[in-house]
Amino acid sequence: MENLLNFLIEVGKLKGKERRGWQVHGIRNSETTAEHIFRMAIIAWTLGRNRKLNMERAIKMALVHDLCEVYSPDITPYDPLLPKDKKKIIEVLKHWPKFTPALKIKRHQDKYKIENKALDKLIFKLPPGLKAEIKNLWLDFEKGLTKEGRFVKQVDKVENILQGLEYWKKHGKIQRRLWMRWAKENLDDPVLVEFMKVLEKNFQRNR
Repeated sequence: MENLLNFLIEVGKLKGKERRGWQVHGIRNSETTAEHIFRMAIIAWTLGRNRKLNMERAIKMALVHDLCEVYSPDITPYDPLLPKDKKKIIEVLKHWPKFTPALKIKRHQDKYKIENKALDKLIFKLPPGLKAEIKNLWLDFEKGLTKEGRFVKQVDKVENILQGLEYWKKHGKIQRRLWMRWAKENLDDPVLVEFMKVLEKNFQRNR
């Protein structure tokens, strides 16, 4: 029981860990990892409940997908491109990061290794059954091993875009059209595609 308590205390650190992508965009007091996890789990549940999905698995997956960030950095696609001069960061953010296929694979592999090691450190002392379940869910999310894993992976992106649009409406610092174009090119789940259409119309109307 003490190991479970220590695990929960460590997980609680995500309540105060602001997501780096928003910090890069100059958003003060931005969304924390815990806040992202919370709404992502709600989205997975509400948009996935009428699908032929194992909803318990999907919700659990949403809850554990970023637990590694207790010990790992919040790695963003922009990281290798960001200049030290903060004034020049704005120019970088106007374009979606582009890398060669080889570099893209290497960055994905490096990110995976860092986060995998961090998750193992976090769950090391948990009861074997719980430890195995968390690791299995995380691997499914990372690799899209099941239909739940593939769905929740896209839900992660949807929540990120929703948060970005909320910041765009409030601060105007987000490249809305760039993000929406990316969503249309990368999201293929029919329910999430339909949700994104409603999302786009809502923010266009209420800007």
